[in-house]
Parts: sequence; C-alpha cells; structure tokens
Amino acid sequence: YSVIHDGYDYSTVQIGDQCWFSENCRYLPSVSPSFEESDTASHYYVYGFEGSEVEAAKATANYATYGVLYNWPAVMTDSICPSGWHIPTDEEFTELTDFLGGEGVAGYAMKSTSGWNNGGNGNNSSGFTGMPGGYRYSGGFNYNGYYGYWWSASESGSHSWMRNLYYYHDLVVREDYGRNVGFSARCVRD
Repeated sequence: YSVIHDGYDYSTVQIGDQCWFSENCRYLPSVSPSFEESDTASHYYVYGFEGSEVEAAKATANYATYGVLYNWPAVMTDSICPSGWHIPTDEEFTELTDFLGGEGVAGYAMKSTSGWNNGGNGNNSSGFTGMPGGYRYSGGFNYNGYYGYWWSASESGSHSWMRNLYYYHDLVVREDYGRNVGFSARCVRD
C-alpha cells in the first residue's frame, strides 16, 4: 500500500516484520545551497541544486529521482515522516540487513535494478529500491549514480549512524558520520 505525506504518495514495502518506504523522503520545507551547513540547525538539499527556491528545487530531475538530502538535525524533525512512521534506528537497519542475509550480501537485494553506474545495479529482491542519491558535504555534491547514503536516528558520540550502498559491491556498510553532511532518508512504520 502507499501512504500520503506532505502531498506526496509514497510507495511502501514489507520486508520481514518491517514496513519501509520504498523511495527516499522528499519532505522539503526549505532548501539550502551546498555551502550552507550546520551540526545543529536543520538543512535540506537537492542534489546539484545551489539555490534557495523550494519550488525550483522540486522541479529538478534529481529531486524526482533521489528526493532530498538531509543533514542529521533535519532528518530528526517530526515532520519528515507521516504520523505512525519514523526514521529508522541503527538497530532497525541491522534488522533489515540481517533479514536480507547480512551486511555482506544485503546490498544486492536493496539496490534498485536501474540507475546505478558501471553495472552496479542490484536485483531489488527486497523491494527497498535503494537509489544512488550521492551526498552533500562541505565541498558540494558528490557521487550520485555511484553511492547511496541513508541516515539512521541513532547517535554515535557526536556523530550519527548511517548505511551506505555502493555501485561496485553488494555490501551494506555501517558507518558513523558528522551531522552536517547531507544524506538520503527513509521512514519505517512504528
């Protein structure tokens, strides 16, 4: 089934005991150029977009394909997920990858069947439809088509946990990152 949030109809998928968005969050109350960043204030980015007009950002192909890149404060706002849904914890991501056979192979089941460069597509057997949305860091936007990054809601000291998918292997990589970088987000049902 699908769920409507902020005027958009998200597709969802049941994976084991969890129900996930099968596309990236696209909640965009404001938009920042890539050089604006913070560890504490919310920032929203659209890959390759360097303006501040929300409607212009929403009109881009990258918004349509990849949704929004969020710094960690933005991903932790109540408004990003519909009622009854939330940003997954580190443990919930681990439950997902365990169900799909573990971090060593789960990437192939999570990656979309198209959109990954250099033959990096998966078979999307999970229905997660992981897209290579790239990321935003202090130097701009990088790696769309090659890498997908998703925030978790869990803290790791002054950093926060996330998951990476790569074009050149089928691993799901768990890392902690500084909160100022811009990554994709998914919601999971409460």
